[in-house]
Amino acid sequence: MSKVSPLTTAARLRKYTRLRPTLAVVLGSGFNHVLAAVEAETSIPYSKLPGFPPVAVHGHAGQLVFAQVDETPVALLCGRAHFYEGHPMEVVTFAVRALAEFGVKSLLLTNAAGGMNPKFRAGDFMRLTDHLNLMGTNPLRGAPVPGRERFVDLSQVYDPALGRMLETAARRAGTRVQRGVYVGLSGPSYETPAEIRAFRKLGGDAVGMSTVPEVLAANHMGVRVAGVSCITHQAAGPGGKPLTHEEVAETAHRVKDLFTRLLEDFLPTVARAGANKA
Repeated sequence: MSKVSPLTTAARLRKYTRLRPTLAVVLGSGFNHVLAAVEAETSIPYSKLPGFPPVAVHGHAGQLVFAQVDETPVALLCGRAHFYEGHPMEVVTFAVRALAEFGVKSLLLTNAAGGMNPKFRAGDFMRLTDHLNLMGTNPLRGAPVPGRERFVDLSQVYDPALGRMLETAARRAGTRVQRGVYVGLSGPSYETPAEIRAFRKLGGDAVGMSTVPEVLAANHMGVRVAGVSCITHQAAGPGGKPLTHEEVAETAHRVKDLFTRLLEDFLPTVARAGANKA
């Protein structure tokens, strides 16, 4: 396992690009279509970045793109490492920590998720308002990180102001964002019907196999977080219908234009808000 410091990788990134974005987006399964709508300045394969893990899941490109969205510089993580691939949490969260050291202050995390809320339909977007970490571990476990809080407050793990901007951007894009609690599991198997019934009773609205580790690491690094799920299927499958990763990708592809418009509005709005705050 690599012991590369995120500071080392951040220094390498400064040599790769002239852009200094304070915004970053993690593009999950089926979201790489966003790249077609941005003005890419630099594209770096993860294999060239110390500490970045290889990406082996279909639909994850495995590259870091520095780009402009309506003249707003942004870092796009095209694909992520998953806990279910066998990576330790230190590796799963490395990219987020490196971007924080690079200067990123706000992070949008995207994912494909199974809907548990009966009001949700395939193709809906859900703004994450909270989560349940049922992955069986925590990326903050282990030796304390120098200069960082040991015990991290999570009372507002998803930044409310960023969430409101996300909803405004969705309205302008001609769609609506649901609100809900994301249940993070280790995967890679999909959930049983009994598990879905239990998660709903616990307050979960959607379920997936990512995002939570990155959210915790970002909060630990002082980075503001917003999260959005594309509800790609009904969790546990209606009528016992088998679930496949292809179904996830197909639904994400169907709503790709809506999400691209949402992102094109959201990112400049966050940048302007940050400039006004400064």
